[in-house]
Amino acid sequence: MWGPSFFPSRTHGIVMAKSTASRTESAPESSAAGMAGASHHYAIVVDGGRQYRVSEGQEVEIDFRHLPAGSELVFDEVLAVSKAGALTLGAPVVKGAKVKAEVLGSVQGEKIYVQKFARRKNYRRRTGHRALTTKVRIGSIG
Repeated sequence: MWGPSFFPSRTHGIVMAKSTASRTESAPESSAAGMAGASHHYAIVVDGGRQYRVSEGQEVEIDFRHLPAGSELVFDEVLAVSKAGALTLGAPVVKGAKVKAEVLGSVQGEKIYVQKFARRKNYRRRTGHRALTTKVRIGSIG
């Protein structure tokens, strides 16, 4: 009874018309020029179960660690390194590759509100949470 015949407007979908305008074909770009950041020096590192794509001079927020500002942090788990357009992939990690970073300090994230509510029970709770992270500046990739 409540099938498609009952809702006739729902059975008529939007018909996608093909464009009649002709498209101009452009010559394919070279593979190095077509890749975004082909000459960009970057690495993919793992920290705290997350993967980060980092480049030299970049500031990244990672999970909180009890490290003083100015100390050095070394990421040993490097999954990939791109240098001068050549990408080196690890299986699972690139052997001998390390990413060194300088600790800038600890940072609090944005406030997240957690609300609990039970209807008709006069029960409402609202708490907030700000996650602590450690901010680092990537120094060298190698």
